[in-house]
Amino acid sequence: MLGSVARRLIWELSVKIKGLIADCKDFIVLITVIGGCTDMSQVKRYGMVISVKEEKIEEYKKLQEAVGLDRLRMIKGWNIRNYSIYLGELEDGKFYLFSYFEYLGDDFDADLKKMAADPETQKWWDVCMPCLRPIVFRAEGEWWMNMEELFHCE
Repeated sequence: MLGSVARRLIWELSVKIKGLIADCKDFIVLITVIGGCTDMSQVKRYGMVISVKEEKIEEYKKLQEAVGLDRLRMIKGWNIRNYSIYLGELEDGKFYLFSYFEYLGDDFDADLKKMAADPETQKWWDVCMPCLRPIVFRAEGEWWMNMEELFHCE
């Protein structure tokens, strides 16, 4: 038989878990999507790079720190998961952002078009783009330069 302290701890934990699920309503959808992806060859990994203006680094960091749950839900709605952005200074003395994400959908171009058409995304890009400087060698139409994946280990 559980003591009153143990029952109280279990109750508090269940309240916290319910709160987390309420805050992240897409949690169950995410588990379903990932759980349904038994063939990992369906997942397309992307690595991209862009230069960040040195005088705008702190501003860009603050923008990324302020990303809200609505923005995260939108990203997931475009079938993007496991999204990270890294900052580093390279030997040329310039600062670069490297992004990595996994795409779980089946029409990346269509999802990108939905993203680009979204008014909230356009507002987000309007505040982020002045911080960034595209790479000269990017393909036509790219803002972030796509990189070729050379190695991957699960």
